[in-house]
Amino acid sequence: MRGTVLIAGAAATLAAAGFISYRYISNAGRYIIPVVTSIKNISELDKSDPGLDKIDAHKALLTTKEYELLKSLVACGQGHLFSHWQAPGIGDGDKRRQVAQLMALHGSYHGGITAYISNAKKLLQDSKEGKNPFEGYTPKVPHGERLDFASAEYLQLEEAGLREAGRSAFVLVAGGLGERLGYSGIKVALPAENASGTCFLELYIQYILALQVRSGASQPLPLTIMTSDDTHARTEELLTKNSYFGMKAGQITLIKQEKVACLTDNEAHLALDPQDPFLIQTKPHGHGDVHALLHSSGLASKWKETGLKWVCFFQDTNALVFRALIAALAVSAKHDYDMNSLAVPRKAKEAIGAISLLEHRDGSTLTINVEYNQLDPLLRATINKEGDVNDTTGWSPFPGNINQLVLKLDSYVQQLSRTGGVISEFVNPKYKDSTKTVFKSSTRLECMMQDYPKALPQGSKVGFTTINQVWASYSPVKNSPADALAKFKEGNPTHSATSGEMDIYRCNCLTLKSLTGMEMPEVIGSVAYNGIEVEDYPKVVLSPRFAPLLKDIQEKIALGSIRLAPGAVLILDGPDISVKGPLTIDGALVVRSVLGSKVSIGRLDVKNAGWEWRALEEGQADATEEERIRGFRVIQKETKEYEFKQPGVCAIASPMLYKQS
Repeated sequence: MRGTVLIAGAAATLAAAGFISYRYISNAGRYIIPVVTSIKNISELDKSDPGLDKIDAHKALLTTKEYELLKSLVACGQGHLFSHWQAPGIGDGDKRRQVAQLMALHGSYHGGITAYISNAKKLLQDSKEGKNPFEGYTPKVPHGERLDFASAEYLQLEEAGLREAGRSAFVLVAGGLGERLGYSGIKVALPAENASGTCFLELYIQYILALQVRSGASQPLPLTIMTSDDTHARTEELLTKNSYFGMKAGQITLIKQEKVACLTDNEAHLALDPQDPFLIQTKPHGHGDVHALLHSSGLASKWKETGLKWVCFFQDTNALVFRALIAALAVSAKHDYDMNSLAVPRKAKEAIGAISLLEHRDGSTLTINVEYNQLDPLLRATINKEGDVNDTTGWSPFPGNINQLVLKLDSYVQQLSRTGGVISEFVNPKYKDSTKTVFKSSTRLECMMQDYPKALPQGSKVGFTTINQVWASYSPVKNSPADALAKFKEGNPTHSATSGEMDIYRCNCLTLKSLTGMEMPEVIGSVAYNGIEVEDYPKVVLSPRFAPLLKDIQEKIALGSIRLAPGAVLILDGPDISVKGPLTIDGALVVRSVLGSKVSIGRLDVKNAGWEWRALEEGQADATEEERIRGFRVIQKETKEYEFKQPGVCAIASPMLYKQS
C-alpha cells in the first residue's frame, strides 16, 4: 500500500496525583499553565448524591480506573449521567457502552474530562456575565506586508518563497463533512472546478509535488491531514483508491481529532442524547486541536530534526491558497516571523475576523485575530469613537483573517513542548432569552488554530501577509446554495461552490492577462446559477503541474500568444508545455502531457462547439449533488484534445495537428 496513515489522538498523560486543568493568567487568556488538583480523597465525596450509590452498586462491573473516573464525575456534579441506571444485571451492556465513551472522552482531552468540566464552568460563567476578553487592551494595526498580486515585488517574493517551500511541511485541516454545503461526502473529495474535475485534495497534492520538484527539495515534502471521526475513513479511502495522487509512501500522514462532550446549562452538565440515555452528545472541539495532535504524534519534532524550517496550515476548500502561500513564506523568512497569517483586505464591519495588535496597559502586546463583532466595540471604547471604519484606501486598516498560516518550525516545536499544543478555549452558547440561563441547544468548548499566539512568549514575532486582490488568494467553498443566496442578496461574498469554481477561472484569466497580455472579451458578462450572479470568464485551468508559480506562466507562455473568445475553455496540464502562439480559441482546447514530454503549441486556431455551463432547472431530478450545489451542469459538446503519454518532443500547430519526435 502506498502512503502511511497514522491515527493519533490528543490524549495526555495524567499526573500521578490527579488531573490537570488549565487556566489563563489574564482576561484574554494569553498564557496557559497547568494546575494539578488532587482527587486522592475520593472516599470523602458527598454521600447524599444518588449518583454515588449507582456507582458503588456497580463497582464489580468497573475497572479501578473506571470506578475512580465515575466517582470524580459525580464530584463534578455529573450524577445525572447515572441516575437512570437500573440494578446490576439489568442493561449492563448499555452501561458498559456509556462507561467506554466516558473513558474515551476522558483520554482525549488535556487533563481529562473533569478538567473539561472545570474549564467549561469558568467559561460559561464569564459568558453569562458578559466579561470582556480584551479588557485593558488597546488595538492597533500590526506589522505586516501588503502585496499586489503579480507585481514585480510579488514575483521576486515568490522566487524567494520557492526556496522556503522546499523546507516546509504542509498541514491540511479537513475535519468536516460537506453537510453545510448540501454535500454528503467529504469536502476534499469535491471537484475544485468542473473543467478538469480535479478534487481539492488532488489539487493540493499536485501543488506540493510541483513545489518539491521546482525547489529542488532534498526530501519529500510532508503533508499531514487532520481528520475527524466523520472524515477519517473516507479520506483514507480517497487516498488509497487514487494511489495517494502520486505522493510517495510515508509522505502523507493522517491525524484524527476527537470530539468533546456537549453541555446543557451554565453548570456544565454533560448532555445525554434524548434518544439514547447511555450516549453523551458530542461535537467537534475545533481546528485548534491540530497543534496538540502535531505535538502528541511527534510530527513537528520529527520535521525539525529532518531540517525543515516552516509549517504551512491551510483549509480544505480554498483552491487559490497556493497562489499566495509561496509569497507569504518569503515574507516569513524576510521578517523572521514566528507566525504569519495570510490575509485579505476587509471592509469595515465585514463579518470576517481581523488581525490586530493589542497593547495591554501593563506594556505587554499580543498580535491575534479579533472577531469582527468584538473589534468594533473595542475600537469605540479605546481609540476611535466611530469604531471600525475604512481608511483612505476604502478598506479597514485591519486585515481580514482567512486561517491560512505559516509558522516557524523552530519556535513552534519549543512552544509545543511548553504547552503540549493546548490552545485557549472559548464557549459560544445560544441562550433562549436575556436571563442567559437556558440554552437553545447544547453547546461545547471550542478552540481555533489561529489563537496559537495567545500563549507565545513576549517578544515573539507575529505578522501578516495581505494579498490586495482577494480574487487571487481567497474563495472558500463553505456555504449551501440557500445560505449563499442570502449572502448574495445582502451584497456579501457567497463563498459557495458556485463562486469557488468561477473564481478559479477568473484568477487564471486575470493572471494570464496581467503576465502575458492574453486577449479575452473586453466585457465580461454575468450569469446566474442558484440565483447567484457571477462573472462569466473563459474557463481557463492552469494545473499545478503546468505552473505552480507565476514565473512559470511568464516563462512558458509568450507575450500576446493567446486569444480567447467568450465561453472559451483552455486546460493546460503538464510540466513541459509551452505556448508560442498565436493560439486562438473559440471553443474548447485541452492539452495534457507527462513528465519528459516537451510540448510546444505554435500557431493554432481552435474553433468548435466547445462546452456549456448550463444552469439547472428548478428541481431538476437527475442532477447530482455536485451539480445542485453549483447550480449548473457542464455539457461537453466538442473538444480539441491532445494527450501525450510518452516522453519526447512534440509540436502542435495548424494545419498539421502535431508532430512528435
